[in-house]
Amino acid sequence: MPAELILASASPRRLALLAQIGVTPARVVAPDVDETPLKAERPRDYVLRVATAKAVAVPRRPSAVVLAADTSIAVGRRILGKPADEADLLRMLELLSGRRHHCLSAVVVVGIDGKMRTRLSDTVVAFKPLTAAEIATYVASGEGMGKAGGYAIQGRAEGFVRRIAGSYSGVVGLPLFETRALLSASGVMLG
Repeated sequence: MPAELILASASPRRLALLAQIGVTPARVVAPDVDETPLKAERPRDYVLRVATAKAVAVPRRPSAVVLAADTSIAVGRRILGKPADEADLLRMLELLSGRRHHCLSAVVVVGIDGKMRTRLSDTVVAFKPLTAAEIATYVASGEGMGKAGGYAIQGRAEGFVRRIAGSYSGVVGLPLFETRALLSASGVMLG
């Protein structure tokens, strides 16, 4: 009998990305997890900690597999989560303008065997220098609200990207290569 997959995320983007690899979760549960970075926490440690917390926050039957993920933007040691408001979004875009940053996506899968498996995707994204008008227009579009680092690469912000090295799907919110490998190792049938 195939494993029941539970997606521990309310993100419609993660659900759509799973569909791209032929995976449909049996259930979608939005875990209630505090995503506040700890003092002096490194960005890599942060995304792994939050993804792990999401995975363990979801109740799981022995026949189920839980998939959780977290994505964040790192500029040096600074962690850019989801903007709190338009002023925060403006500040993030000014920080990202004309420079490269890391998009870190941690994936955690708890298998039927109860074993927790993790992977971290690190994608380097370089933005072109943004004008004040481009930033203001993007902020006004509302697209960056609710997105790590204040932008959606699959939307208007793709026009800001000069270069990307790594996983495009990881920047969207779920690195599919790593996710597929973890699901396969955890007993989930893949198409």
